[in-house]
Amino acid sequence: MAVEAVESRTTASSSGSAFGSAFGPAVALSCRECGERSPLGPVFACASCFGPLEVAYELPTGDPEELRRRIEAGPASIWRYAPLLPVAADVAERPNLNPGLTKLVKADNLARELGVTGGLYVKDDSGNPTHSFKDRVVAVAVEAARTFGFTTLSCSSTGNLAGAVGAAAARAGLRSCVFIPHDLEAGKVVMAAVYGGDLVGIEGTYDDVNRFCSELIGDPLGEGWGFVNVNLRPYYAEGSKTLAYEICEQLGWRLPDQIVVPVASGSQLTKIDKGLRELVALGLVEDRPYKIFGAQAEGCAPVSAAFKAGHEVVRPVRPDTIAKSLAIGNPADGIYVLDIARRTGGGVEDVDDAAVVDAIRLLARTEGIFAETAGGVTVGVTRKLLASGALDPELTTVVLNTGDGLKTLDAVAAGPTATIRPTLDAFRAAGLQGR
Repeated sequence: MAVEAVESRTTASSSGSAFGSAFGPAVALSCRECGERSPLGPVFACASCFGPLEVAYELPTGDPEELRRRIEAGPASIWRYAPLLPVAADVAERPNLNPGLTKLVKADNLARELGVTGGLYVKDDSGNPTHSFKDRVVAVAVEAARTFGFTTLSCSSTGNLAGAVGAAAARAGLRSCVFIPHDLEAGKVVMAAVYGGDLVGIEGTYDDVNRFCSELIGDPLGEGWGFVNVNLRPYYAEGSKTLAYEICEQLGWRLPDQIVVPVASGSQLTKIDKGLRELVALGLVEDRPYKIFGAQAEGCAPVSAAFKAGHEVVRPVRPDTIAKSLAIGNPADGIYVLDIARRTGGGVEDVDDAAVVDAIRLLARTEGIFAETAGGVTVGVTRKLLASGALDPELTTVVLNTGDGLKTLDAVAAGPTATIRPTLDAFRAAGLQGR
């Protein structure tokens, strides 16, 4: 089905009725700019002001302890939070990749290196089915695609999303056709192609790819296509809330004091904030201050630049960084990242490519976590924020690693410590004993 304008509604009570219980507690799409509500559908822009749409809910009410017990008894995946997501109650019974509930690693070794005394944690999303956080958002988008009757799943991607869409479509029995910049890391290209769908390289940057997809979605060629980060974006973005839910549950149902989140489009950071606020509203965590910090690579840092300059708008840039998964020069949610960073007392910072590589090595050496370049960005920015005093070392801090370093091998040169003959004399001569 092609994208169509949806008649505007002023109340939520009837807006979700066309799909029955397919969207669970979701009742409408709400414009983030003017607040006008529209019925649930495959649309992403407000018909009145063209602002971005997001899912509005009637969330569960009642005893928070009962809801906590219900969540804890749920599946070991993001679907334990189905009562808080735009999905059907029986979503865990459908063919999907069941992402989520990844490790929250208490990073004591890294904390000692960085001088953090209040507790440092790494939320390691490399443990998802295709080894990045994108499995979360795609899983929610797939459920919307099924409901809307789409037959092809698609996206514009800097790499991780392409693989997540390919895998999720294969599992769901849908066709996939995904679009990427032509010069992505080889590991991400292979992972996107192996699932049997169509993979199309576009000559240009991610922003060029995204513009092409926006044209395709309005053309008859795109009939029956669900673009997870375009016409399914309101539902897709909600998957990032599960990072906030899991972090708080894994901390014993409490908010972190500080959290450092990588920024590409900015959607992940904004939805983590939304998830934290929902948990407070539901009484699942105690309401107290928290700070959110965005992390960018210096070669693609439009949000960081705007934050430091005190601007209210984000000026697009042309990306030039090894952190290709964050290389979005015109981030759709950039202005909302600025709002959240300022509202929470956080910030947005960036580090250069050399610092990214050093941070990847630091995390691997101290905690045994091999992060992709985006993880190097968050760890590098965390170190920089601690050095500047922006992060308080005495507070509980969570740092996100959103993908597996095996996808970005070109960023880190590594090899054998020594190559020797298979003899004890050769080993002794290499000076490796007793190190």
